[in-house]
Amino acid sequence: MEAAKITSRGHIAISNDIRKKLVVKEGGKVIFIEDGNRIVVANAAKIAFANMRAAFAGEADRLGIKGEGDVAAIADEVREERYADHN
Repeated sequence: MEAAKITSRGHIAISNDIRKKLVVKEGGKVIFIEDGNRIVVANAAKIAFANMRAAFAGEADRLGIKGEGDVAAIADEVREERYADHN
């Protein structure tokens, strides 16, 4: 367990050990999640990615995407459409 002081401006310093565990570097963001009677601190980017992954769950199957080659083909198709729209 680690403790942190809160400044008069509401800032807190997170120890290097905790930043390493959270995989947060200078300029990175953390999120405070209310969990019952506890507040959990997490890496904001990891939470955002997990939420995005959950939102897209099943989309690859729905679209028939089976691997990286399919993703590359879709990207190529979108690029071609955008190129055609601008010319």
